[in-house]
Amino acid sequence: MAVMDNLQLLTTAQDATALRLAQPGDWLTGAQRVAVWGEVRDAIANPLDQARRQALSPAAVHGTHSATDNGQLSATAVEVVHRVASDPGRLTRQWANDAMAELGEEAYSELVGVTAMCTVLDQFRRAMGQPLRDLPAPQAGQPACVRPDDVGDVGAWVAQSAVKTRANVSRSLSLVPVTNGAWRTLVDSHYSRGHEFYQLRWNRPLIRPQVELFIANKEACA
Repeated sequence: MAVMDNLQLLTTAQDATALRLAQPGDWLTGAQRVAVWGEVRDAIANPLDQARRQALSPAAVHGTHSATDNGQLSATAVEVVHRVASDPGRLTRQWANDAMAELGEEAYSELVGVTAMCTVLDQFRRAMGQPLRDLPAPQAGQPACVRPDDVGDVGAWVAQSAVKTRANVSRSLSLVPVTNGAWRTLVDSHYSRGHEFYQLRWNRPLIRPQVELFIANKEACA
């Protein structure tokens, strides 16, 4: 019963996240966010992305991604999505700075956040042997376009909340609060569950040392 309860918790959070991804975000429209999801899936088998992953350095492989056919995402935005989705472990701060110089720090952060959420939703389905979700229909409306007052330089690549009340993974997108709300739904259900991050033992099918070991191995093999 506990395993089924945990699975229901995960799928409920994923369903809610999928709906929120189709809605306007902080600086991206619903249509743009859904377009990001499509690019995340393309990155799985995209020849340029795969060539970069196999190269000693991604910079050794020349080429660029085009803007989306429907004009929702610029070429730079598509490049950010593909690099984050296909080879996140070898991104550099200079690469991020170059992207932010064109996109803006806020839009860059939202692209990264949406890419991460889409990856979680799709990878969970693949791991469970389930078909991927149909991309949701974009919802109308305008993005919030609000930069929080309580963010600043905390030594990360982008501005974050200066008040550390949660784990870094839960405040990494604090520059884009609409996106961060959806991201924290996934974090709380799939990993730390908010206040539980500070507890050394978790009463779940996987205890905390097992969860941390799994994450460490996954990152090492990525």
